[in-house]
Amino acid sequence: MKALQAHDLLWGMTVDQLDGSAPIWAIEAMQAGHPVVVRRAITDSAMVAVGIRGKARHQRYATQMPKAAIIRCVSPEQLVNIDLQAFPHLQQRLVGIANVMEYFAVQWGYAGSVGFELATGIRVVHAQSDIDLIMRMPNYVDKQLAYQMLIQLEETTEKVDVQLQTPHGGVALKEWARGSNKILLKSSHAAVLVENPWQEKEFR
Repeated sequence: MKALQAHDLLWGMTVDQLDGSAPIWAIEAMQAGHPVVVRRAITDSAMVAVGIRGKARHQRYATQMPKAAIIRCVSPEQLVNIDLQAFPHLQQRLVGIANVMEYFAVQWGYAGSVGFELATGIRVVHAQSDIDLIMRMPNYVDKQLAYQMLIQLEETTEKVDVQLQTPHGGVALKEWARGSNKILLKSSHAAVLVENPWQEKEFR
């Protein structure tokens, strides 16, 4: 199995793998065979930190899943290849975003509610939902280029929330592009303010 990354969707978790504090809605999601999403946290090597989503926006439950239980993994990048004709209520919203991403030739994918719906067919996206994207950025991204990406995405008129995935964690494209002196980097260890999220020495 490939190395798991934040925002990957995993199938195979069962109710008996939940602890006693799990809410009813989380139990129901596992009974229905819904996937869980990989989150950033330190765990035992045999486990992976995951989150369960419910029907309501506030229903999010953090837990762990045994790696041995994983039967399927779908990354955000794989969802770019989904046939949007099967999702007519999303197609018009996503085509412009996909065109921007293709123009900049970056490795990217859908996350959040859009990613969940594309992967499962379960309708969770509504008209007010953000379009959550991730961009895999192993190398430094110039702030001017980041600003160009941001402007073109904003011109699609969709409310897009983009995370740049650096080797050390995730940062918001909007924060990096706007030229903030320090921005929030979310890693498995902690969330810290850094000047350059590509420089590991900043937060060791």
